[in-house]
Amino acid sequence: MKENLYKYILAIADNCLILGQRLGELCGHGPSLETDIACTNISLDLLGQVRSYYQYAAKIAGDGRKEDDIAMLRKEREYVNVLLVEQPNTDFAHTICRQFLFDVYHLLFLDQLQNSTDMTLSAIAKKSIKEVSYHERFSSDWVKRLGDGTTESKEKTQNAIDFLWTYTDEFFHQTEADKAMLEEGVGVDVTQLKDSYYQKVTEILDAATLFVPESKWFQKGGKEGIHTEHMGYILSDLQYMQRTYPNMEW
Repeated sequence: MKENLYKYILAIADNCLILGQRLGELCGHGPSLETDIACTNISLDLLGQVRSYYQYAAKIAGDGRKEDDIAMLRKEREYVNVLLVEQPNTDFAHTICRQFLFDVYHLLFLDQLQNSTDMTLSAIAKKSIKEVSYHERFSSDWVKRLGDGTTESKEKTQNAIDFLWTYTDEFFHQTEADKAMLEEGVGVDVTQLKDSYYQKVTEILDAATLFVPESKWFQKGGKEGIHTEHMGYILSDLQYMQRTYPNMEW
């Protein structure tokens, strides 16, 4: 098995899986029908992308596991998503700001992944980028509406940005698998995305009349399998059906 490629695929896929699961929790609980359906559709988009990644990971693993096994039957420390995507749906502002902070990164990442020498990853990126472009427009527009809205919506959105900001720097940390895949022309140099990311985020926050947090202290660990206290609860819900009724398929 190509160990580094397998780990690299998981790192991409796990971000989408956990964020998709978080958004899925809101199905039927959105602030309006339109927003509810939009968030649910974004969740489905992410889960659709996840299937392509895990199918490829199962092929690379070559040990008889299927996409469902890799998605649903790993232990907590074996998931390597960034900490941001596992943060809870505290309120609508937190949900939108978490989505926005991820979408800006995700779009920049997929734009570069299209150039991967790995044809499968390149094809998944080319297929997914239209969906993610919509995700970014949706969440950016909502950040502007909430930030430049009522006094209450502005306060809640600023609180959400302040809280979630500490998880943004982890996007740009490189694991050993990241470095190995970059050397082979397969992976994306995420360190090169950092300036563009914060420039875009700052542009949207300015338009939303929100302050960019000044904190230079950031959380990390998710890419190495060290998660927040929320991850276990997410996996309890995510894995329940597969563990209760083994061998189910998506």
